Amino acid sequence: MGRIESRLAELGIVLPTPMAPLANYVPYVVTGDLVVISGQIPVRDGKIAYTGKLGDVVSVDIGTQAAQLCFINLLAQLRAACHGDLNRVQQVVRLGGFIACVPEFTQHALVMNGASDMAVAVFEDAGRHARSTIGVPSLPLDAAVEVEGMFRIA
Repeated sequence: MGRIESRLAELGIVLPTPMAPLANYVPYVVTGDLVVISGQIPVRDGKIAYTGKLGDVVSVDIGTQAAQLCFINLLAQLRAACHGDLNRVQQVVRLGGFIACVPEFTQHALVMNGASDMAVAVFEDAGRHARSTIGVPSLPLDAAVEVEGMFRIA
């Protein structure tokens, strides 16, 4: 078991089978030493675990959990892109977060911290990254959150 897989085990994180794309795109693209991963929604056991809008039926705490699950799904895709070896990851370069919310909602950053904090927990200093977080009126399948990522690999 590699260093990152050991860290995941310490954190109690079990990576799922990567989810197939919902439309006409690929789950990730490897170009040079970068892996760009398509947005991942909070799916667990083949079902969307967190639906609805922040500021309406979804609380910031629940949104944070949704962002964490999105990051776990990013890691599953990343492991596939790295042919099963997450130790190839040298840096979490960027995360992008999309928060389904009502127009008055302003706590996007707190929700996205769920994914960002997990990146640092898993990859330590290499998990520190650039980030964008925006509110949107809706997401595929009524997901509450979607997270995309870019990673540098060896």
